[in-house]
Amino acid sequence: MELKLPPVVVFFIFALLMYLLAYFLPFGEFQFFGRYYLSYVLVGIAILIGLFSVGNFFKNKTTVDPTKPNKASSLVTGGIFAYSRNPMYLALLLVLVAFAIRLGNAFNILLAALFVSYMNRFQISPEEEALSKLFGKQYQLYKKSVRRWF
Repeated sequence: MELKLPPVVVFFIFALLMYLLAYFLPFGEFQFFGRYYLSYVLVGIAILIGLFSVGNFFKNKTTVDPTKPNKASSLVTGGIFAYSRNPMYLALLLVLVAFAIRLGNAFNILLAALFVSYMNRFQISPEEEALSKLFGKQYQLYKKSVRRWF
């Protein structure tokens, strides 16, 4: 398995990179009416998604530790997981996008895209491999019917 850093650590690294980029890059700034309100709405949506997804894990009595997907005791496919296979990571992405909007530097959206790429390669793919071994055909059917992010 290729899991190296917990997703929350990766999230904070990308948030720090966004801050540094906005602080030191002398161009790429943008401004629009309602920018701050939009960032608050995105964070609110992210919090709801995060709470619902963690709640589904607790309801199904399975691990929320993303570094040990092989310890999952059940495959969660209901609730918000019927729409996204990775709503917790989606919530982190929404917070990063909100932060990028709040900072007002267009190049930070590229860092949000790199976050998605990193998560796909180093977090989600190994998780999917472990879940395929644990839940077999049931997980393969779930993968076919529900998108990875949204």
